[in-house]
Amino acid sequence: MNTITEHDRKLAETLKSLSVAPAAGTASFEPPRKVVRRFALVSTAFALIAVPLAGLSLWPNLVSSVGGMVVQSQGPDTLPQEAQAKSTPTIAAGRAGAQSGQPVAAANAREITGSGYVVAPRSTAVFSKYEGRVIGIPVEAGDRVEAGQVLVTLDDASARFALEQAGAAKVSADLALSARVIELTQADTSLRRIELLASREAASKKDLEAARTTWKSASNAVEQARQDINRADIAIRIAREQLDELTVRAPFAGTVAKLGAHVGDTVLARVDSVRENQSLLTLIDTGSMVIDADVAETNIAAVHPGMRGEAVLDGFPESPFAIDISRIAPVASAEKGTITLRFSLVAPPAGIRPNMAARIRIAASNSQQSSGDTSQ
Repeated sequence: MNTITEHDRKLAETLKSLSVAPAAGTASFEPPRKVVRRFALVSTAFALIAVPLAGLSLWPNLVSSVGGMVVQSQGPDTLPQEAQAKSTPTIAAGRAGAQSGQPVAAANAREITGSGYVVAPRSTAVFSKYEGRVIGIPVEAGDRVEAGQVLVTLDDASARFALEQAGAAKVSADLALSARVIELTQADTSLRRIELLASREAASKKDLEAARTTWKSASNAVEQARQDINRADIAIRIAREQLDELTVRAPFAGTVAKLGAHVGDTVLARVDSVRENQSLLTLIDTGSMVIDADVAETNIAAVHPGMRGEAVLDGFPESPFAIDISRIAPVASAEKGTITLRFSLVAPPAGIRPNMAARIRIAASNSQQSSGDTSQ
């Protein structure tokens, strides 16, 4: 493209007329002032020519930049056909998806995220049923125990004395029964003899009635002695049960999480210990741990039991593992605007412990597909 205008040609002709070459037949020497003046005039002329030329060379880029800004300010709906053809692929893909009725791929990639903690649902604080003094703790925190294994051993002198007293009462009741049985045998023998004599009219009716009364009294005494033996047996069982309960055993197989008692401590009975929150130890079942995590309540329509996601523990950041939604809390949190989901763990990393922080994520596309399959 020829960018030299008529004005530029006139400037070039002017420069030729202002040539500093000496005229023919004239001397080559000129005063210094005239030479400097001519040099300044030539420099000014060149500057006047260079500036328009530079502006003409930068004009296409300037036009394109201004045009681009105008296009961006106007938006895709007001672009001319050439600009719309050069639009970004994202806008074109979004319009194509909207026209075809298909969801945009970016929407399917949305993830539901949340945070929570590892929880052991089967956990219990172990208390002593009766008051006693701790004389032995054969386990330590972190030990794995089986159901029925001894955890804490206590001693109570009054419980031992109660068992000894119940045993002595049982012996006395046995002796009393033996004596009452002898008395009953004698009364029975006397009654038979009096009845024989009365049949022969050798004994009066008064003697017969007295013998019968004596037999009934002896029989009642025997029954009373037997009842005393039963009460002694009950007292023995009660004293033995109290003494046996001083040996605290594991209610289920699990791991000792925390010890709250020490050898030599005097612990209260369960009723008082629960009120004072003074447990012997805490036992948890580490084989059935779950994750309770909170997610925004706006995601409630996209989640359902059975959905699979992924969890990462802060303690094992490089060991993600699969999780399944097992339960959705029936009530949302009004303070946080979240709802709690319970997840069962699928092959969690070894060494996982309760109260570990966890982060969860669930692909929204999977939830939509699963809900669609369920509706079908």
